Order: sequence, then structure tokens, then C-alpha cells
Amino acid sequence: MQIPFTACPGLFYSTPAQDGLLYRLRIPGGIINYNQFQAIADIADNYGSAYIDITNRANIQIRELKQGINIAVLENLQTLGLASTNAKVDHIRNIMTNPTAGIDTEEIIDTRPLVKAWEEYITAHSHLSELSAKFSVCFDGRGKVSVSDRPNDIILAAELINSNVYLRLYLSYGEKGEPAKDTGILLKPVQTIQVLAALAETYLKHIDTNNRRKPRLREIINNLTVEEYLHQVQQHQNPHILNITKTPLRASAPLREKAHIGIHSQRQTGLYYIGIVLPLGRLETWQIRGLANIAKRYSDDNIRLTPWQNLLLTDIPENKIREVDQEITNLGLNSSLSNIKSFLVACSGKRGCAAAATETKDDAINLAKHLESLMILDSPVNIHFSGCSKSCAQHTQADITLLGIITETPGYQVYVLGHLLYEYVTIAKIPTLIQKMLAVYQKQRLSLQETFGQFIERHNQQLNQLFKY
Repeated sequence: MQIPFTACPGLFYSTPAQDGLLYRLRIPGGIINYNQFQAIADIADNYGSAYIDITNRANIQIRELKQGINIAVLENLQTLGLASTNAKVDHIRNIMTNPTAGIDTEEIIDTRPLVKAWEEYITAHSHLSELSAKFSVCFDGRGKVSVSDRPNDIILAAELINSNVYLRLYLSYGEKGEPAKDTGILLKPVQTIQVLAALAETYLKHIDTNNRRKPRLREIINNLTVEEYLHQVQQHQNPHILNITKTPLRASAPLREKAHIGIHSQRQTGLYYIGIVLPLGRLETWQIRGLANIAKRYSDDNIRLTPWQNLLLTDIPENKIREVDQEITNLGLNSSLSNIKSFLVACSGKRGCAAAATETKDDAINLAKHLESLMILDSPVNIHFSGCSKSCAQHTQADITLLGIITETPGYQVYVLGHLLYEYVTIAKIPTLIQKMLAVYQKQRLSLQETFGQFIERHNQQLNQLFKY
């Protein structure tokens, strides 16, 4: 089987990492069941180091493998519906959607059928294997838990106009790191897959499939202009499908990134979901098996992974919530929104990646231990540990970014909202510095409603003086 050139990990080909082989399982929409979760635990036990990592696209990574996964094991995953039946398209990025799709009390549309339809289309059209491994699609049902701010090449976000449901088309172009831009185009849900197919085909027209390095969709659109790109898209299908009147973007509610953590009612009467904090997205296999058993005994047998490296247990009856919460605690996990670990993101670090300058996960855990003994975070502050400038663990701008560097000894550059605060801070001093920054924010904010970002913008002319240590 021919696998396209890519440095991105997959399931049907091994990717060498600093700590051994790395495999990634695509989980379209992030939903996984009891049998699938148990099978993943078996692989991590038999081939890896008895743990998995949840990624920022709701994928699963299994690290530290000393040998490739047996073909019979891969075939079993396909039988379980966990691996693509078309290995050629396995490298394409996971399809993202709201982890609360179908259960969100505020959503406009349940996006799960759209995820399934697009995954089936990709699987059925092998030539789409020529797409860049970073070609990414996101469906957002516009519920309480939104994913529309996640970096993606294409975003289709639900909108309700005169009681009719549409999907607004956003495309990624412009400068690197800029969010996807509104095209003003509204699609009916039944048009979605046809339009996505045309968007992909137009992209393929403008790349050299023999070239190892394939340009991103953003680069193609920048070279063509978005108007020309959409004109060419139109030529691939019904000529009227993109002629829907362009509609200005309506104001939307502010994003509530951590709204999924904790206990929440579902749109289904009498049922609840619990958002569980995973320390830096990591689960040990005994915890996997425990969560799978909880899902099977108390709920709908499904576990939902999130792009914030946490997970949900869904469809829990109200009279079982206390029991489930206790069992989660027995697994060494919890669903507290004030859990400091829920605000931390870290890449694999020096142990897993040759490009990393620091042991990011270890440093993040040490920070959490330090903060847990001294303070409670009563408002979300996103803290991102990155071992190098590639920022693999989180592509969006964090409230506080710690970028690993090596001078005489490893340490971190410290950024707030992308602005460099300190050129170099030793690893030993990071916990004390972050503690002071958070304490200053909590003491001097205007109210509990003032976010860390708003606080920083209000003091952006005096940050070094404010956070002097």
C-alpha cells in the first residue's frame, strides 16, 4: 500500500519519535465506544507504555512503541469501526465537531450526521489521499460548547435564519495563524458534502501531488484570491449552489471554552453529561478501562473526546450522577472546573520530540502541583507549554505561553497574549513567576467577569512592571 509523504502520524504507517514509534488514531467527531476504548488500551499495554494521549483534534496518540502494530490488530480495529476501511486516507486530519453534538441544550443542528457523511465520502474517494495531511474540516452546531475558534482550513458553522438552518462557510486564508474568514456564503445542510467535495477538488488542482511538501489551503487561496478560488469551486458542481445571497455575519455569543467541564444537563430530559479533566490529555490504560466500564454500566456506552484534551461521559441518569462522580474520583480524575490541570496544555516535550528544548509535560505537572497548594483558579487562564516554536500542542494563542529554549541551561521564554514578557526564565523559577502573575490578575481585576485577556489588554503598557519577579 502506498502512503502519501507526510510527517504526520497515522495508524497504518509508523512515525518515529524521540521516545519510540508513534501511532495516531483518527476519531471522527471524537466519539468512541466501550469495545473500541478497550482495544486501544490493549494496544497501549501490549505495544506501548500503558498510556495514551488525547490530542487537540480529539485524536488518540499511542507513544513509545518499540515495534510496529501487527496487521491482525489493525484489521481488528477496522472490524470495530475504529480504523478507516481505506488506509490511503488515514493521514488526513481528523474531522472536528462539538463534543456535545446531539446533546447540547443550545445547539442549532446535530452535526454528527455531517461528520459521518464527510468521513464516508473521503473513504470512498481514494484520490483524496493526495490532500495535505493538514487538510482540516470542522462542523460547528453553534451550541453551548463551540469549536468554531479551533484552527481549521474549512469551518461550517450553523446559523438559524427565519427558522431555517444554514451552515456558514469559513475558509482559512491570509496570514499564518489568522482564524478562518467568513465567506458570507450560507449552505443548506443537504448541500454540505457536495460543496466540501468541490472545495477539496479545487485544492487538488493547484498542488503537485509528487511534491513531498504540499501547500496548505491558505497558501492556495492567497495565490488565487478567495474570489477566484470560489469561482473555480463553483465550476465543479451545480453552478447555482454557491449563488446563495451573501449574508452578513450575525453577532454570536462569546466562546465558553471550558463549558464542557463539570456536570451539565442534556437536551434529553433527565440525562446529564460529565466533562472530565485529563491532566495534559494523558490517560493510563487502567483509567481507560475504568472509564469504559463506567460508560457501559451507567450511560450510553460512549466516551466523547474533546479538542481541549479532555473527555465527556454522556447520557447519565440524574439518580446515578453521584455514583459516577465517585467512580471518576476513584480513577484519580475529577470534573472540577477549578482544577488547575484543566487550564494547562503541553506538547510531548524533549522526551518525545527532538525539536523540543524542555520536558514540557513534566514542567507543566510541576507547575500544577505548585499552584494547587497555594491558590484556586476561579476563572479560566490558558497556560501553554511548548517545547519549540512549532506549537504542536496548541495552534491558537494562549493567555500565557511558555516557549522552551536552551541558553546555558534549558528554560522558557514567557509570553502573554503573544507578547514577549521575559526573554529567559529558568525552569526552577517558572512556578513562582506564574503564581505571581495569576495572583496579580485575581487581586487587581475589575470583577470576576474580567478575563485574563481583558486584564492584560487593560495593562498592556505596563506588563513588565506588573509582573516583575
